[in-house]
Amino acid sequence: MDCRPGCAACCTAPSISSPLPGLPQGKPAGVPCPQLDEALRCRLFGRPERPAVCASLAPSAEMCGGSRRQALHWLTRLEVATAP
Repeated sequence: MDCRPGCAACCTAPSISSPLPGLPQGKPAGVPCPQLDEALRCRLFGRPERPAVCASLAPSAEMCGGSRRQALHWLTRLEVATAP
């Protein structure tokens, strides 16, 4: 499965605990990653600065659903369920 253009739910809903350019302490949940461009594409895609967690998160029908809204809802629920 390919990422949905203009979605970036996986770059918004979950927290990222590892440092990334622009956020040395990581990214809080619900905050869009500052590495997203105007089209909601990752500026770090394929670069060594991209956090391993981002590279390991692959799109799936369950996670992405049928819309950005559904993906945000699913990922937000996952974030809450796995919070310390």
